[in-house]
Amino acid sequence: MTRSINPNPVRHILAGAASALLLAALPLTPALAQTITLKASHQFPGGKGDVRDEMVQLIAREVAAAKVGLEIKVFPGSSLVKAQEQWKAMLTGQIDMASFPLDYASGFHPQFGATLMPGLVKSHAHAERINASPFMQDVKAIIEKGGAKVLADAWLAGAFGGKEKCIRKPEDAAGLKVRSAGATFAQMWAGAGASIVSIPSNEVYNALQQGVAQGTDTSTGSFVSFRLYEQLKCVTAPGDNALWFMYEPVLISMKSWDKLNDAQKKALMAASKKAEVYFTAESKKLDDKMVDVFKKANVEVVEMTDAEAAAWRAVAQKTSYKVFAEKVPGGKELIEKALSVK
Repeated sequence: MTRSINPNPVRHILAGAASALLLAALPLTPALAQTITLKASHQFPGGKGDVRDEMVQLIAREVAAAKVGLEIKVFPGSSLVKAQEQWKAMLTGQIDMASFPLDYASGFHPQFGATLMPGLVKSHAHAERINASPFMQDVKAIIEKGGAKVLADAWLAGAFGGKEKCIRKPEDAAGLKVRSAGATFAQMWAGAGASIVSIPSNEVYNALQQGVAQGTDTSTGSFVSFRLYEQLKCVTAPGDNALWFMYEPVLISMKSWDKLNDAQKKALMAASKKAEVYFTAESKKLDDKMVDVFKKANVEVVEMTDAEAAAWRAVAQKTSYKVFAEKVPGGKELIEKALSVK
């Protein structure tokens, strides 16, 4: 039996090398490229209808459907990173994406405190106008200089809750131990005579239960998803005099963003825009849902009068606004830009 011999092994080798070079020169399709997996973290309950979780999950689903070799794995409920450590975790590469109150990172960039400033944002419609303003352009420039990028904007209205009584006017806070979401509100509460308990929203329930806190401010969504109706006697709903609005964007670290190809970036931005539209539609419903849930739980629901809201703003002007303008680089200009948005 004779063995077949290639008459020209050199030509065979050259042909194989040419084929390899041709393949290398072709752009990698998603099928050939290795899938990139991004880790997304947030502090809110997963799979329980919290719209902040759903916002991130929606981005993950849309990106997967785009089939661009990109996967987002969502870690809800602080299961991967503690609530107030997410900004740092993004910068160190522990996580790639996060959804959290931007004010939580004000220890790194004190200007972020302007995104949780008493009375600065007055309604959901006003929040949308704020998004398109020079104020928000300045905030996003600081975010990007700090190493992250905004994928989707999100603003939530908030409320005040009292364990033993309603908190409607500044005098009601005197002597209370109050959990505050951020430094600017803490300064206002302190100006009204309260002592401050500094913990993230996912720890408020236990603080109220154990008597560590007697009152709290947080988003209307958190009042429901963290079941605070089980611990509170009264809640002061946003109504027509909302004092509390918080910016809670979906962010991605610039390092992770820069690893993506153009198709992946395009798919991620399209998914994020869809999630932002979803959240904007749902955010007002969060306020109505809180009122319904708390009433059904036999918790008293009240709203501030114009005069009561004005009294709080007067306290904030002497405390939160004054400190921010004096202590934060560019703080005075940031506040002025925000206040100019009508």
